Amino acid sequence: MGGPKMRRKKGRAISGWVNFDKPLEMGSTQAVGKIRRLFDAQKAGHAGTLDPLARGILPIALGAATKTVSFMQEADKSYEVVVAFGSQTTTDDAEGEIVAESEMRPDAPAIEAALAHFTGMIAQVPPQFSAIRKDGQRAYKLARAGEAVDLAARQVRIDKISLLERVDVAHFRLKVDCGKGVYIRALARDLGLFLGGFAHVSALRRTRVGRFDEKTALGLEKLTALGHIASDLAALDACLLPLETALDDIPALALSDDAASCIRQGQAISPSDPQFLHNKNDGAVLLTHQGTALAIAYWDDQDGLLQPRRVFNL
Repeated sequence: MGGPKMRRKKGRAISGWVNFDKPLEMGSTQAVGKIRRLFDAQKAGHAGTLDPLARGILPIALGAATKTVSFMQEADKSYEVVVAFGSQTTTDDAEGEIVAESEMRPDAPAIEAALAHFTGMIAQVPPQFSAIRKDGQRAYKLARAGEAVDLAARQVRIDKISLLERVDVAHFRLKVDCGKGVYIRALARDLGLFLGGFAHVSALRRTRVGRFDEKTALGLEKLTALGHIASDLAALDACLLPLETALDDIPALALSDDAASCIRQGQAISPSDPQFLHNKNDGAVLLTHQGTALAIAYWDDQDGLLQPRRVFNL
């Protein structure tokens, strides 16, 4: 009698990034499932949750690229948001119920003056309806159950906020460039309170996550059409961005055949490149072999070797 049979993974062993332009009313998890099925990929994951009522850039990793998702979660982001002044909602966006109203309708100079108070490192309390964990549960689940969720303020970084246009007397369109962990819904809520009234997000679009921007983004309609062009999925595969797209900000080191062999076996190496050793830092290093991404490695402080953490089987 033989041993238990190994179950073969469903789908293709393809790797890369899809710069997905997520439509309205689609959750991030739902988007990942849709893209994985379109590409018939064995494995998929996303970098940076985007609310169902938000549109825009949602980078989706396939195959070995899922090992680089953590780097994209640290990436800077850009948004365009329409802030509605005059009411506060349970969710701080248009999906929630109105819980408070105010007559305050600021003019453009008042908003521009207020924006200076929301740039730099600021303390921000996440929305009640958010994925933050409180006592082991997601805050939005507690909020949906009617519980008041006391969330602690967090330090976040907002690099720049620009007033793009006044849509009408109660709505203004802003552009926000920020670091990780910023809640645009919380920013709209706090802006309204700062100006002496209430506000919430009425429309939101993410325009950039790190190197992923609108120039290379593809919507669901376009990707679905490409999926029908050829039965071998070649048209879709041509849209994949390389795994390294998520790693542009870390130093790269090309390896010899022998060093690459050691890394594939999980062994640490001692780089011989003197210039690389001179410029070494404490962060991650992308190791490549013959022009292909091989692994992400980190320096071992004790012996000065590069230790592979995530090895790609490309």
